[in-house]
Amino acid sequence: MNKKVFLVIMLGLILILVSCKSKQEEIIEKEDNIQDDEEILERVEKVDKIEEMIDNMNTEEKIGQLVIFGLNSTEVDEHIKKMIVENHIGGIILFKYNISDVEQTVELLNSLKKINSSNPIPLFLSIDEEGGKVSRLSNPFLKLPEAKTIGSIDGKKVSLEYGKILGMRIKSLGFNMDFAPVVDINSNPNNPVIGSRAFGSTIDIVVNNGLQVMKGINSVDIISIIKHFPGHGDTDMDSHINIPIVRRSLRELEDLELIPFIEGINRDVDGIMVGHILYPKLDKIYPATLSKEIITNVLREKLSYDGVVISDDMTMGAIIKNYNIEDASIQFLKAGGDILLICHGYENQLKVIDKIKEKVKNGDITEEELNEKVYRIIKLKQKYNIEDSLVEDVDIESINYKTKELLDKIKGLQGG
Repeated sequence: MNKKVFLVIMLGLILILVSCKSKQEEIIEKEDNIQDDEEILERVEKVDKIEEMIDNMNTEEKIGQLVIFGLNSTEVDEHIKKMIVENHIGGIILFKYNISDVEQTVELLNSLKKINSSNPIPLFLSIDEEGGKVSRLSNPFLKLPEAKTIGSIDGKKVSLEYGKILGMRIKSLGFNMDFAPVVDINSNPNNPVIGSRAFGSTIDIVVNNGLQVMKGINSVDIISIIKHFPGHGDTDMDSHINIPIVRRSLRELEDLELIPFIEGINRDVDGIMVGHILYPKLDKIYPATLSKEIITNVLREKLSYDGVVISDDMTMGAIIKNYNIEDASIQFLKAGGDILLICHGYENQLKVIDKIKEKVKNGDITEEELNEKVYRIIKLKQKYNIEDSLVEDVDIESINYKTKELLDKIKGLQGG
């Protein structure tokens, strides 16, 4: 009898232990599931934040994000005002002729921001500020040396500081995007357009210095757009005048011109500008800006780049001497590009906007394609917390002090 009681008690204890263990495992499993659900929800919320913005945008607002336009004067005119208010354009580019002095530039950029304040997405405010001969800013900013000089020193600290100063000076005025640095390898001594704008003629010099400059620009919260994919260094024609031709194969490009872009992609580059260059061994018909083979098949798929792709200026000779600008602009978007840079001509800008609207309406550009492009653009704007906030004071003295320090360091390293 005692033995039976003992066995019953033991069996009961075993059942209790098994039950407790099962409940404990169930609790742990539930906690794991809750944690997994929370992680999934967090990821979905991050994605949905941009998607929700896109869902709340109308078609005109989405189309506007696909363009950056130039203007003709040193102040806001009715044309650019209309483009912002009615067409919701995504950005503006300024040139030297738009800039007379610091006060005027700040006032112009502040005015553009105020006009855009009724739109849901802030503006890209962009400029080509490379240093050297491609510099839109002059007095009172001290002149910076050309990229070739920086490459000849080949010092990572110097290149980083050079990038920081480029970023600081344009940020002080209210810009948020720099079409710099040039990461073309200057492999052709007869090149009429790159030359001293390149850091050098070798892979190491361009990668080591160009991407440090990119890092420096980024370090002061300025978007850096590297250029000119897939490489403008081996040309003997200026694409501002007509289409340059480079007769290199993809294998040859992979061994030279593409390497700085690949390294930039590996370092999370903000954006890549595509050049108006014909590579007949890749695409016999279209220059890179209009080539699906180059933008989609090479840049996006082969190099696994999913960031923003920007065209070089669509009013350059390489395009307008050979193509209808609005048709070429559609070709760029269909090839895999995101943002059209149209620097000159109000009529050109109107034609392009109207043509994109037409192609979206008839389905040649699908809603999915449009949303993908807008997603990438908004993602980049959010990465840098771009806002249409106004600039009040510009500390030129501090920026010039840092510039003078860098110039003295460069002079010392050159043995001057």
